[in-house]
Amino acid sequence: MAQKEAGLAAMSGGSKAKPHAVVVVYPLQGHVIPVTHLALRLAARGFAITVVNTEAVHDQTASRGWTCATSLSATASPWGSTGRCTTTSSWAHCSKRSLATSRRCSVMSSSTRPRRASSPTPSSCDRRHWPGSSVSRTCPSRRSPRSSSTSTTMSTCSPTTATSDATPRKDMITHIPGASAIEPHELMSYLQETDTTNVVHRILYKAFEEARGADYVLCNTMEELEPSTIVALRAEKPFYAVGPIFPAGFAHSAVATSMWAESNCSHWLDAQPLGSVLYISFESYAHVTKQELHEITGGVLASGARFLWVMRPDIVSSDDPDPLSEGFAAASAGRGLVVPWCCLVEVLSHAALDGFLTHCGWNSLLESVWSGVPMLCFPLLTHQFTNRRLVVREWHVGVPIGDRGAVFADEVRARIEGVMSGKEGEELREAVKKVRATLEAATAHGGSSQRSFDKFVHELMRCCGGC
Repeated sequence: MAQKEAGLAAMSGGSKAKPHAVVVVYPLQGHVIPVTHLALRLAARGFAITVVNTEAVHDQTASRGWTCATSLSATASPWGSTGRCTTTSSWAHCSKRSLATSRRCSVMSSSTRPRRASSPTPSSCDRRHWPGSSVSRTCPSRRSPRSSSTSTTMSTCSPTTATSDATPRKDMITHIPGASAIEPHELMSYLQETDTTNVVHRILYKAFEEARGADYVLCNTMEELEPSTIVALRAEKPFYAVGPIFPAGFAHSAVATSMWAESNCSHWLDAQPLGSVLYISFESYAHVTKQELHEITGGVLASGARFLWVMRPDIVSSDDPDPLSEGFAAASAGRGLVVPWCCLVEVLSHAALDGFLTHCGWNSLLESVWSGVPMLCFPLLTHQFTNRRLVVREWHVGVPIGDRGAVFADEVRARIEGVMSGKEGEELREAVKKVRATLEAATAHGGSSQRSFDKFVHELMRCCGGC
């Protein structure tokens, strides 16, 4: 298979070769960011890293300024699919896209076999949210799922949490190891489905079963945030909580990880009063329905809040490039800015920010907490529903939107007003400060995440020494 090389893995000056880790990137924006940070951290510990990517994602990130760091090389597999393709608001369509991506990950991983065979002390690391069986069979050594550990444990227990008939379960679920009682609407979206015989569920269940055969699990979370869940997972196999994976000063990182051109919003934000702006973004993959978008825009306008909104052209469908309701621009003139894409961390770290209406992607949650910004949580698919539970019920750093089904403009307005002003907003910001302090302590020298990463690196080095 033809490969495009973006750089050469640097070898040590001495006679002893560096251990070599192969990192397979699941080709979506939310995966590119943390896997890049993970690769850089491993390189800083003496590993030569090969990052296996699709040509489309590689070209997109390279055009944004991504360059191979010392001890990193990038191999682009010639799969020409782009991240922005024809889309609908259908979950079935999203599943089809994800399953197609999983199959191609097997091809990407297979393409690295000759390199691994000729490289010194190779180690393989597949870092994905959907732990597909195709990559597991091709690349069966080291694995590091992307989802939070709470999502991981419930996904692993998915055969017992899913319903076996067409009747949606309404009872509280209390039998998941390491997790407190959870309501059905807080499960991952595919565990809320009533039809567990379809191809999506069969492939997912098989994938999670095969994930049990991994040597290690590396997770972008912290012991202090999900202690009981991590204890339960460690009872199954070596589990390393190393989050947050982003480096100190990540808001101004020199390594570009965006797949699309970013609008510069700094001038507009600089002109806004301190702590006055609501940031709205559903990030790179999830979609909303036309009705949901109508209700959200109605609530945003009724709240009177200043806002910065990332509105992807395909947020509803590729067939509807201008999904905002007629008159929205005029009604929000002078207090709102709508852009197709921007740098999340730069916006969240700006002093003008006061709230974040988010789809509850794991990267977004960690970055929002690190930036001290409370959240309004509107999950759309997969693990985002479980993430909302953590934010709202356990960490108390956000409020839910549409947590019982449909979303309405009046609820959106009330939630925005509650977060952006008054006692509720003050309590949320104090809670965010406490959780942020937990993240800082975990990543500091001697902190739990730092110790866990040290142990993981030591174990990899030990295993590589025996290769």
